[in-house]
Amino acid sequence: MKRIKRRYLALQLDTECAFTQKEFMDAVWHAVTQLYGEFGSSLTSLALINYDVEQKLAIIRTNLNTVDNMRAALASIISISGKQTAVHVTAVSG
Repeated sequence: MKRIKRRYLALQLDTECAFTQKEFMDAVWHAVTQLYGEFGSSLTSLALINYDVEQKLAIIRTNLNTVDNMRAALASIISISGKQTAVHVTAVSG
């Protein structure tokens, strides 16, 4: 059985508002689904590892093969819950 290689993306939210974990992940899933559809989003194995509301930092996990897709989807997020937001990938770790 082949081992699944995963990567972790450190994210910085550029916004004046605070969002809950659910609001953040809903926006991420929506962005991935809009760009790659249901099948493409299922290939990401996306998972939220850590979310800090006060510092506006998040860590998500994805498959090695879909890191570039995730980066594109995160760059396409311009609002969360109707409030202007930008999501920046600060680091990728494996």
